[in-house]
Amino acid sequence: MERPGIKIGADFIEQFWEKSWTYIKTVVDVVRAPVLILDKDFRVMAANEAFYRVFKVSQRETEQKIIYELGNGQWNIPALRKLLEDILPNNSFFKGFQVTHEFPSIGRRTMMLNTRQIHVQEELSFPPIILLAMEDVTEMMDVADLLAYHTAQFKLRTESRIEKLELYIKKLKKKLEEHP
Repeated sequence: MERPGIKIGADFIEQFWEKSWTYIKTVVDVVRAPVLILDKDFRVMAANEAFYRVFKVSQRETEQKIIYELGNGQWNIPALRKLLEDILPNNSFFKGFQVTHEFPSIGRRTMMLNTRQIHVQEELSFPPIILLAMEDVTEMMDVADLLAYHTAQFKLRTESRIEKLELYIKKLKKKLEEHP
C-alpha cells in the first residue's frame, strides 16, 4: 500500500506481520481457556498453554497439523466440521457452539466453542486466521443433568403423594357423609 511520499516495501510488511503475530500469540497465551489459532485451511498455526495442558498434547503434536488430524483424528468431529466449514464462512464469528465428544486422553467432554475469523481486507493483506476458543462445560452440564434428574424424581414423588392424599381425602369425605 503506498501513500503519497511513502513507499512500503516487502520488508516492512513482513516485519509488521511478525510484530502483529507476536502480539496475537501473546494475547491468546494469557487466556485461561484452550485456544487454537488456525489458518484459512484449518491448519494449527499456534495453540496456547491451556490447550496443551487440557488436552495433554505437545506443541510438536499440534502445530502445523490440520485440526481434524490432531490426536489421531480425535478432532475430526462432525459438529466442529460443520462449524468451521459451513457456518463460519457465512459469519465472521460464532459463539456458544456446543460439542460433546469422547476424547481418548481426557474422556467425554462437553465443550462450548467460540470462533472468530480475523482478516484484513486492504492492500496490506495479512493471512486470514481463525481463533477457536474452547470452554470445558462438562461439569456444569453434569450438574444441570443431575439437577434435572432430581427435579423429575421430586415431581414424580410429589405427584404420587398428591394422588395418595386425594384418595385419603375422598375416603374421609365418604366417612363423614356416612356418619354425620
